Amino acid sequence: MSGVLWAKPGIDIDADIQRFCAGDDVVLDREFIRYDIRASAAHAEGLRNIGVLDERECASLLAELERLDADVAEGRFLLDAPFEDMHSAIEARLIERLGDVGKKIHTGRSRNDQVLVASRLWLRDRLRHAEALCLEVVEVALLRAEREQHLPLPGYTHLQRAMVSSAAMWWAGFAEAFLDDAERLRATTRWIDANPLGSAAGYGVNLPLDRDHTTAALGFGRLQVAATYAQLSRGKFELAALEALGSALLDLRRLAWDLSLFTSAEFRFVSLPAKYTTGSSLMPNKRNPDVVELMRGAYASVAAAKIEVEQLLSLPSGYHRDLQFSKGALVHGFGRGLAALGLLPGLLRELLWIEDRMRAAIEPSMYATDLAVELAASGLPFRDAYREAANPARWAERDPQASLRARTSPGAAGDLQLGVLAARWEAMKQG
Repeated sequence: MSGVLWAKPGIDIDADIQRFCAGDDVVLDREFIRYDIRASAAHAEGLRNIGVLDERECASLLAELERLDADVAEGRFLLDAPFEDMHSAIEARLIERLGDVGKKIHTGRSRNDQVLVASRLWLRDRLRHAEALCLEVVEVALLRAEREQHLPLPGYTHLQRAMVSSAAMWWAGFAEAFLDDAERLRATTRWIDANPLGSAAGYGVNLPLDRDHTTAALGFGRLQVAATYAQLSRGKFELAALEALGSALLDLRRLAWDLSLFTSAEFRFVSLPAKYTTGSSLMPNKRNPDVVELMRGAYASVAAAKIEVEQLLSLPSGYHRDLQFSKGALVHGFGRGLAALGLLPGLLRELLWIEDRMRAAIEPSMYATDLAVELAASGLPFRDAYREAANPARWAERDPQASLRARTSPGAAGDLQLGVLAARWEAMKQG
């Protein structure tokens, strides 16, 4: 590892110790380096605004940062072992190409606020992507709910057949769930959308840094004012972001559990396109719903990331190197979580209901609640009606569509109020 930023004459650097301290930063920082480059450009403009850089120096830094960004994007520059981290790599490149001008880029900043702003920008983008995926799920669910309002589906409690439900009710439930998830992701994005750049190591610097400029240049919603809080927020903001993502992944897990059951031979309510299944290495007769099962398992990675970040936060104020470990948790949690969410809209568009199996699973006992309510509506006290309807002799085959149409309580099959959900979806799509 060459050229660590903090090297001083007379200080020996032990390679094993340095490897331990660097950890996986060089690999993980590949996720964040383009955001660090963006923030470096905004910082250079801020230094120009207060006279630390002249116009020519600033222009040369901006041009070189733009070239470096293109090299990273197109694979010509790879963050690798010779560098301690992305910050040292960017500074080394600027010094190599621009000499003394490159050495000026770090004026007034610390790697502490550099990693804060890069990870904050990265998180903001990923939260917005997660929100967009949730809204895409809502769109699919609402379209299918509208089309499948009269398709009966057994409703379960305790995994026992309970009442007549419908495919539309199933879709509407997940539409509203992912609407809530999208709103939580958006609210979290707004909350973390605060610029920490210019807080330096957490105590400011003796320069009138133009923090308002970097806030605007990087598109932040507000300035994170207190230099000390910028450091205190590291981990806290990441944890909030993982919690918001985790909310969507929990709903995905429940949906995936339903599909795991519905695709089994015992239920056989759903058929998946072959591309969402795999074969067995031993059993030629098998097609396995591996995509659904991995979707179901993806929440575990988000939960693990939350725990890892939370356990790092039992620290006093100020910066501590422990926080370096939060980067790996973020990359792993968001990487696996977004990959699972990203496949969900397509799977939901393409899944097929096996209608004859769904109808065959509707049995007379599932109309008992309808009977109890009908008796109560005719004047019988509900507890007496309940006992009457519990008698299997009173059970009989009925029309499932008629049962669904009669369920007129708001949000039930006869009054799904899909328009209310669609209005919320439209409002969110419009920002």
